[in-house]
Amino acid sequence: MQKQRVQHLLDAFPEDVNVDEFLEKVYLLEKIDVGERQIEVGETISHEDAKKRLEKWLA
Repeated sequence: MQKQRVQHLLDAFPEDVNVDEFLEKVYLLEKIDVGERQIEVGETISHEDAKKRLEKWLA
């Protein structure tokens, strides 16, 4: 994540920013960015494959 984007996020929070909430937001947005980059380069799996993987975890 770029420093400029982090600064923009920090500016959007109130003066008495909760550091944990801020870090959670930064972490979430970074994970979304990573996922979008993976989609762009074709690093995805089908819906059916995802369901099969989940079945193993949920069993």
